[in-house]
Amino acid sequence: MREAFRDRVAIVTGGGSGIGRALCLQLAARGAVVVVADLDLAAAEAVAGEAVGAGGRAEPARLDVTRAEDFEALVADVAARRGGLDLLFNNAGVGVLGEVADLAVADWARVLDVNLRGVVHGVAAAYPRMVAQGRGHLVNTASILGLLPATPLMAPYAASKHAVVSLSRTLRVEGAAHGVRVSVACPGFVRTPIHATMPVVGPRAPPRGLLGGISPEACAAGVLRGVARDRAVIVVPGSARALALLGRLAPGLAVWLAGRYLAKQRRALPPAAAPADG
Repeated sequence: MREAFRDRVAIVTGGGSGIGRALCLQLAARGAVVVVADLDLAAAEAVAGEAVGAGGRAEPARLDVTRAEDFEALVADVAARRGGLDLLFNNAGVGVLGEVADLAVADWARVLDVNLRGVVHGVAAAYPRMVAQGRGHLVNTASILGLLPATPLMAPYAASKHAVVSLSRTLRVEGAAHGVRVSVACPGFVRTPIHATMPVVGPRAPPRGLLGGISPEACAAGVLRGVARDRAVIVVPGSARALALLGRLAPGLAVWLAGRYLAKQRRALPPAAAPADG
């Protein structure tokens, strides 16, 4: 797998923490030239420094993925200085916890701006250049929730991830004729800072940290194996693959289980916080 990334130029968004940080460090360890892009420049600098300290090649960049012009400027600069762009990991993401009845338009806007429009901005900046090069690999981070038929308490996040899965599958078909590969990563639950920073809206949301998961390092390793093998949909770990299979083969059962989960969360609420009938 090391040879698949040696001397490849890669941009990783959301590279300052979580899965993005793990991807940057592992890519650098495999010989890639990594641009650690993050809204938090200090975090990007720390990760780039860690990669360089371990003998890799990396540089930090501040990037707000919701600004198309900023994404275009970064990709143009990297491609000009490095002689092209081989890999773009559209990995930045945010979420919000709560029932739809409790969410404001602003809650939806933030999640869709980062998780969906941020990916679109990356595609718009990198894909035409990859087509012109006749090579390149786009890797969009979605989620196992983008493969399941119902995900109560995380509707904006799941909706954005379903859209990223669909976009990636379509772009893979279109890009094949141009030598451009496209993969979508659909991790299960991963222990990342997103769970600690995800806003909780309303009384009917589960507490942060409710779900466990694998480490970002294990997730990144699985994603990179899938990228090296040019997998269209990369689902990690095995438990997430089992969930994806359930959602595909028995969607009715998956919806029923989602309803049971929601009912359990509602029963755990104090009586005064329980939703009113009707």
